[in-house]
Amino acid sequence: MKKIATLLMLFICFGLMAQKTPVKKTNKIIDKAEKANFRVQVFKKSDTAKIELKSPDPEFKDRLPISAKINKNSIQDLKDLPHAATIDSVWKNELLNSDLYEEMQEEILKQDYSEVVYKELPTDTLKARLARLNARTPFNVEYNPILESVIKSYLKRNKKSMERLMALSEYYFPMFEQQLDRYDVPLEIKYLAIVESALNPKAKSRVGATGLWQFMFATGKMHGLDVSSYVDERMDPIMATEAAAQYLASLYKTFGDWDMVLASYNSGPGNVSKAIRRSGGSTNYWALRNYLPRETAGYVPAFLATLYLFEYAKEHDFQPNRPDVAFFDTDTIHVKQMLTFDQITKVSGVDKEMLQFLNPSYKLDIIPFVKNEAYALRLPRNGVGLFVNNEETIYNFAKSEIAEKEKTLPRFTEAEDKVRYRVKSGDYLGRIASRYGVGVSSIKRWNSLRSNNLRVGQYLTIYPTKSVSVAKPTVSSSKPSTSARIYTVRSGDSLWSISQKFPGITVQNLRSWNSISNTTLKPGMKLKLSGS
Repeated sequence: MKKIATLLMLFICFGLMAQKTPVKKTNKIIDKAEKANFRVQVFKKSDTAKIELKSPDPEFKDRLPISAKINKNSIQDLKDLPHAATIDSVWKNELLNSDLYEEMQEEILKQDYSEVVYKELPTDTLKARLARLNARTPFNVEYNPILESVIKSYLKRNKKSMERLMALSEYYFPMFEQQLDRYDVPLEIKYLAIVESALNPKAKSRVGATGLWQFMFATGKMHGLDVSSYVDERMDPIMATEAAAQYLASLYKTFGDWDMVLASYNSGPGNVSKAIRRSGGSTNYWALRNYLPRETAGYVPAFLATLYLFEYAKEHDFQPNRPDVAFFDTDTIHVKQMLTFDQITKVSGVDKEMLQFLNPSYKLDIIPFVKNEAYALRLPRNGVGLFVNNEETIYNFAKSEIAEKEKTLPRFTEAEDKVRYRVKSGDYLGRIASRYGVGVSSIKRWNSLRSNNLRVGQYLTIYPTKSVSVAKPTVSSSKPSTSARIYTVRSGDSLWSISQKFPGITVQNLRSWNSISNTTLKPGMKLKLSGS
């Protein structure tokens, strides 16, 4: 026992000595040390946010470590950056604006191939860049005076349009590349959708070709794209892109040359084979060009010019808006009963215009429910969780709304014979047409508009087919914080709950009238209940 006790005492002494002995770190050990494979993020603490620290440390008292959590009551104090909100607003307008398609098609048909003077891009510089492109792509990107004319024309006259297309490409290109890669189609083919549709999923040509990839009715059917009264799958970005990738891959098996694939995608394999015969058997696009239809003759140079401009965007100082919005920040839900976009907007707070952009294949803004068919609703990722978590409530709301409409007799409202409408910030022809129950083409015809572009303050003459009015809420004595046109936000209020208190007012009305970019409300905030 004495020996054991003695040994224990020795161990305790050695332990105490080890704690007091400093650890010497030599330069050699430091040099050999591996770098830690992690990142630390430090966030500035908001002055108003309440912070609870799991492990308080006086050294970081003015900073918010990752282990901190924000008190729920302080969330109402969080504010968005005005500049970032402006960018998001501009981005949304770009997503929903469709006039680029008309501009692109007109440019291809009326392209003047005479020499264009553009001193910022010397011919020798262009030749060198095209040679580098040619080395890394399966397309024949060799220098040609016609191609030089198209590139310089786009730089001189179409730079703003190209910047808008580059902004749109941030949404579509990742999805295009995923589908093209599945079928071993060159990723550069993604630029073909710009030439075909200017990245407008609802684009329709004068002969009926529709969607991002401009499928004719019969060709779309051949590749599994169905068309019904409710749905046009040629306008579905994913389904149409997969069909296009399949079709392009099959054309390559026929021609074995991607330049010929481009020409045949536009004019048809028959026209290309005729051009090959008429040229004496050549498969070089520039040798075939004079034997192809006029539209196709301008089609391949437009594709190659677009390829060049996107690949050398930085060198030409293109500055498109690039907010943090991406296709992969969205997700889909298979619907279990018929839903309208209006119903989804009311319960989710997602703007109807954004629903139309994310779900372009639903022609009537209605998602049908058909046995043995799987129709999906695409929402921003943060809206998917909200929808799934309240799915039963949402479907019950939709059922009750339909039942209410069936019970209530329609009111007779007399529309004005003619309206003089003043364009406001954020307006576009589709929104104005929907408000007055007329078509975009009608508004353009009544006002002699050659494009879909509008300017703030511009006056439009409209002959409405429905009455446009906002219901004025009746304020009861139980709501002392409201007046005829102002509502004071109370604790627990949301845009949805407030809209339910005032029939005829929607979530998007409240957002528009009060310039609200998100759903965060603060008690005491004053909200306008009308547009005036």
